[in-house]
Amino acid sequence: MSQKTISTHACDYDVAVIGLGPTGATLANLLAIEGLRVLVLERDKDIFALPRAVHFDGECMRVFQTIGIADTLLPKLFVGPGMKFVNAAGKLLIDWQRPTCIGPNGWCASYKFHQPDLENALRERVALQKSIDVRLRHEVFALDETGEGVQLRFEDTSCGKLGRATARYVVGCDGARSIARRFMGTELTDLKSHERWVVVDVMLDGPRPDLGDFSIQYCDPARPTTYTRGPGNRRRWEIMVMPGDDATQLASPEWLWDKLARWISPADARLERSAIYTFHSVVANGWRRGRLLLAGDAAHQTPPFMGQGMAAGIRDASNLAWKLGAVIREEAPDSLLNTYESERSPHVREFIETAVHLGSIIQTTRPEAANSRDCEMSDAIRNFVTPQPRLGPGACLDESSAMVGHIAPQPRLADGRLLDDVVGYRFALLVLPELLAGSDNIAGHAARAGVQIVPSEDAVREWLASSGAAAVLVRPDRYVYGVANDTASLRGLLDHAFPSVLTASA
Repeated sequence: MSQKTISTHACDYDVAVIGLGPTGATLANLLAIEGLRVLVLERDKDIFALPRAVHFDGECMRVFQTIGIADTLLPKLFVGPGMKFVNAAGKLLIDWQRPTCIGPNGWCASYKFHQPDLENALRERVALQKSIDVRLRHEVFALDETGEGVQLRFEDTSCGKLGRATARYVVGCDGARSIARRFMGTELTDLKSHERWVVVDVMLDGPRPDLGDFSIQYCDPARPTTYTRGPGNRRRWEIMVMPGDDATQLASPEWLWDKLARWISPADARLERSAIYTFHSVVANGWRRGRLLLAGDAAHQTPPFMGQGMAAGIRDASNLAWKLGAVIREEAPDSLLNTYESERSPHVREFIETAVHLGSIIQTTRPEAANSRDCEMSDAIRNFVTPQPRLGPGACLDESSAMVGHIAPQPRLADGRLLDDVVGYRFALLVLPELLAGSDNIAGHAARAGVQIVPSEDAVREWLASSGAAAVLVRPDRYVYGVANDTASLRGLLDHAFPSVLTASA
């Protein structure tokens, strides 16, 4: 890359985001909340109008709540009750129950959605942010990093006009074939799962309660298949491509209806979309190089067997946005951005490795291997529990508390508001009032650091009591930074998180 000099104050934008899919649009919205100037370059003209991702979880819903679109999305969602794995004889192998009631995140554990609905809501929110400049049909072809910023060169493909802009940082949210990743020279770690599947989305003509609300993984060695319910009358089947399949026929209506005949016929539904995918499992080695960063599919790709592909990108955006804000406002050193990969990579890797393991159960195609698999599970149904991985090492207090590095719950407070609505996208201190009263101006220090002190009411006291802590510091992405049990440890916690604020006020 060239080594031109760009003055910090001469940069046109604080952050440039390449790609306006769910990850890029979420990141842009959060960066706007951080008060940053954002450029978004998206190569396509319109939102892809057909289904792609179909699931997100309660943690993602908290991010959408922070952005301000949760209430818009809610009427268009279906709460998923979980997933069942059955063998060729219909015997239950794995029972993955997802509670349909409100959970610790303040939302349900599993939501099924139509991706264009989500993207429209995200883009409508982006359009309300005066600090976001969106340029559709703009394709990036060069990134020239300097000591002070990045120069982006791009083409307006609607007319062929070339343009350029500068930004302090660039985040590639541009998918599996990311140009940002190529400029960074980042390689991918292969987690060894690459199978071809045909994904078929249909619209039912009317209700079909017999199909069920649970997702079903048909672990049949003759033809592994997945069924998923979506909102309304949307349904999806994923059909594994087998040896001997005629590649020229995989997308034909005749082939598709033949494979769907067990469940539906053309008299029951219409085909909305079919696509042949290779379900990859990879993680990038290097999510940051200088002022270039990666998020979403540009940084990791997972098989769909846990429904965590898009969700991982939403978590990336929530982790990264507040860090970029703190660095650009010079409230934290640039090294804070190194914690993005160190925290997120092991977290997302656990989800991918779990999806690969589940995929190995589903994608067993040798009958003798399937028989062995079934026998191993015959004594007891495996009750699968969704992983709750801890963040890797990074921007947390390095201590033995089991809470640190895990997402904090979101109770509903006495006035009816959810905790995140009270806090906003910033640090929060949940603390017993007696500890706060006995601390030397801790409230003042917290205020100067931009920390929201949460009123200690019953819901907060219950959580603190259950965790055995007198105070918990929660990051803007809702992960626990650290805990304290007395005045000294509380001051130490804030000093660790905001050393410049406490030093200046000492």
